[in-house]
Order: sequence, then structure tokens, then C-alpha cells
Amino acid sequence: MEVFYYMVFGVLGLIVAALELSKTNKDRITTSQAFTSFKNNYLLVYSLMMAGDWLQGPYVYYLYTTYGYGKGDIGQLFIAGFGSSMLFGTIVGSLADKQGRKRACITYCITYILSCMTKHSPQYKVLLLGRILGGVATSLLFSAFESWLVAEHNKRGFEQQWLSLTFSKAIFLGNGLIAILSGLFGNFLVDVAALGPVAPFDAAACILALGMAIILSSWGENYGDPSENKDLLSQFKGAAVAIASDEKIALLGAIQSLFEGSMYTFVFLWTPALSPNDEEIPHGFIFATFMLASMLGSSVAARLMARTSPRVESYMQIVFLVSAASLLLPIVTNFFVSSSEMKDGGISLGASVQLVGFCAFEGCVGIFWPSIMKMRSQYIPEEARSTIMNFFRIPLNIFVCIVLYNVNAFPITIMFGMCSIFLFVAAVLQRRLLVITDKSKLDDWTSMKERDIETEPLNDD
Repeated sequence: MEVFYYMVFGVLGLIVAALELSKTNKDRITTSQAFTSFKNNYLLVYSLMMAGDWLQGPYVYYLYTTYGYGKGDIGQLFIAGFGSSMLFGTIVGSLADKQGRKRACITYCITYILSCMTKHSPQYKVLLLGRILGGVATSLLFSAFESWLVAEHNKRGFEQQWLSLTFSKAIFLGNGLIAILSGLFGNFLVDVAALGPVAPFDAAACILALGMAIILSSWGENYGDPSENKDLLSQFKGAAVAIASDEKIALLGAIQSLFEGSMYTFVFLWTPALSPNDEEIPHGFIFATFMLASMLGSSVAARLMARTSPRVESYMQIVFLVSAASLLLPIVTNFFVSSSEMKDGGISLGASVQLVGFCAFEGCVGIFWPSIMKMRSQYIPEEARSTIMNFFRIPLNIFVCIVLYNVNAFPITIMFGMCSIFLFVAAVLQRRLLVITDKSKLDDWTSMKERDIETEPLNDD
């Protein structure tokens, strides 16, 4: 493997280590022992849940090919997964507000374990069922756990700022360290132990079962809407009204859909971008490098959110602009760097530049996740948190399904350009969100000042 890959990985590793070791009191949040125990319990469960997800990711496509399915059939299976997440996942996720977030988290474990079991069958219908179950599980993973955490955090009376600490640590571990370890463990099971491409799915099922046992034994139940007579349709209507009536929630949903849509599209595009002439590239090592860049981003986010300035709404504008610029690099290198121009006879010069840009994008992803979690905890009403969060995923899943269906219809540069435009629009919407929140705070300060002035004569008497 080329020295360039080791250099990028090594530089990112050194930066992450330096950031973590150089934290001062300003970069840390002082908490209580009770909160530390609560946080560690959640982080353990969340890490196990993410390990169960990450173990499967690198081997889904490969497993389908070993069963003899072509690109078209595999594409339909992936579309089924995202379509299921949009339809059934939204319904199941919304039930979490009514039936309980703990139950929803347990449902995630059971659903994903069943999805893993279907991978033992080469039958297309069984695999299709597995993708449908996996789509439901994905919706629950990205809504039920966060909803349970926010509600339980508030119920126990912990300070609001401490949530940002849990969010940043969850992304640092779940989307960084755990992803890297899962990739290495999956590689060991398949290539070293030679247990076959189904082995990572079996390991994922075992890990999910362990996480479910911890949830059952240590988590309490919490709910969203306390009313007894509100049916599912009423919940949907209530969530839609909340989004339509509060511009901050609508902006947050649009920003999330634009960024995550670009992120999922990037997952399909980075391999052909780095190997335009079908060069042999170390996919697993590059994936680990991306996850290390995401860890770097979450470490930066932890520092930013530990301070009162700059606010999340402010620095996220820069994050979206940087991410938009980084996904423009494939277009720039396509115009200015010849695809045949090789670096040291291996990776092309254009691919080298793109790899650095893609690492910058993954760093932005690492900042995005804890930051969007913090904004959701501030603006989304508690009684319909899971419902609204799954509403946000509907346009995202529609977009990804369209991209998957037309992945061969457009040149790769067009796809990257589209993602870059979406990210720029996200930056504009983030600016609008900042203006609205600033105006809201100014109005609150003005009204409070007016009340103080009105009460002053009474106090003088």
C-alpha cells in the first residue's frame, strides 16, 4: 500500500491525539457523578448499537454479489431499504413517542437481529425482507435513542449544556472509534478467520443482543405525548403542524435533509472518484481514514460546544461552506488534472487531492452530528420528538432512492456538483436560522426589559 495513504492516516491520527491531550478546563464541562454514570451507560449502549450497524455496512454489497446478484438487483435491494425507512420506519419511529422510547430501542435491536438472520439465505425475497427490516431499524437508530436520551436527561434534572458532552462523545465513539474497530473486526472475520461474508452479520446480531440486555436491565421508560386518546394520524398531524408553524423546526429539517442526502450520496461516489481508471485502492484503509477524520471533527465539536461562543447556529455556517467546497474538488481536478497523471505510479494526483478533500468532508460530518443533535434538543418539542425526527428523514430517503435509481444516468462530476449545491443551500438556511434565533433572543430580552421597567415604580412605592 502506498506511503501516501499512511501519511494521511498518520497526520489525522496525530491531530486527533493532540486535540484530545491538549484539552484545557475551558474545553471541558464540569459535571456531577450521577451524570457521569448516566452518560457512560448511554455511551456503552450507543457504541454497541453502532457496532452492530457498522459491522454490516462494508459487507452488504459483497454478500449479495457472492449470492450471484448483479448491480441492478442489488440496487433494488438498497432502494427497498431506504424506501422501508421512509414508509414503515416513520410509522414505527412515531410510535416511540406514544408507546415509549425504551420499547422503540428494544424494537431496533430485535428488528436488526432479524435482518441479520435473513443474510443466511440466498433467496431474493428473503434478502428483500432483510432490507425492509433494516430500513425500519435504521429509522429507529437515528431517532429513538436520541429521543430517549434527551427525555431522560431532562427528567433527571441534568443541566442542558451537559447534553452536548454526551452528543460529542457518542459521535467520537460511535461514528469514529467503533467504526474503525468494527471494520478491522469484520475484516478479521472474513479474511483472516475465513468465516465467510455472513460472519460480520452474525457478530452484529450478538452485539445487538448484548446491547438489548443492557437496555432491559438499566434503562427506564419515557414517553413523548402523555395523552391517552391521540392516535397515530393525530400524531402525524401534530408533527406537521409543529413543523409548519415554527420556522426554526422547518429550517432544521431542511438543513438535515440536505446535508445527510449529500453525505449518503458521497458514500456511493467516493470509490469511483478515487479510482477513475479502476485502480486498485485499499477500500478498508480509506474507510478507516474517513472515520478518523470524523473523529477529528467530533473532537473539534466537543471543544466548540463546551464554550458559550461561538454558538452552534453560527459555526455551522462555516462547516457547510467547507463541506460544499470539499465536494467540488472532483470537478476541479477533472478539469485541471489529467486522470492518467499518476503519483508515484499508483494513486493519481487528482485522486490524492480528492482524498484530502474527502477527509475534510468527513471532518465536517464529525462536527455536524453532535451539532445537529444539540440544535434538535433545543428546537424540537418533546411530545413529538421521534415523530418529527422521522419526518425529517422522509425527503432524505426519497432523495437517496432517486440517486440510487439514476446512479448511472449522470457523470460523477454532475453528482458531486449537485451535492455541493445542496450543501451551499444548507449554509444559506443555517444563516437564516441564526438570524431567527438572534431575533427571538432580542425580542425576549426587550420584553423582559419592559417588564422590569413597568415593575420599577411599584417597587419604589
